[in-house]
Amino acid sequence: MRALIWLIRLFLFLVLFGFALKNDEVVVLNFFFGGQWQAPLVLVILLFVVIGVLIGLSATFATVYRQRREISQLRGKVGASGMPEVRSGAPVVSGPDLPESY
Repeated sequence: MRALIWLIRLFLFLVLFGFALKNDEVVVLNFFFGGQWQAPLVLVILLFVVIGVLIGLSATFATVYRQRREISQLRGKVGASGMPEVRSGAPVVSGPDLPESY
């Protein structure tokens, strides 16, 4: 299994390396107010992939932080009261296609 994973990694590396070799032309990025930046196409693509990953990670970290804070608050409530409230009995639902109870 480890050999298969290393073969996949090697294949991916060779494909990306070949992509980098084939796209080494210099491109010009034009910004507002006459600003320009010249760089190889591979570096421009890599830069924007890294920026996209950082944006995605920051969105994920914000969600995880909020969820962890909520979990710690809920654990504090359970710890203070002893046991959480447990409802007994079957839930009652109503609606046009639903029975009165389960």
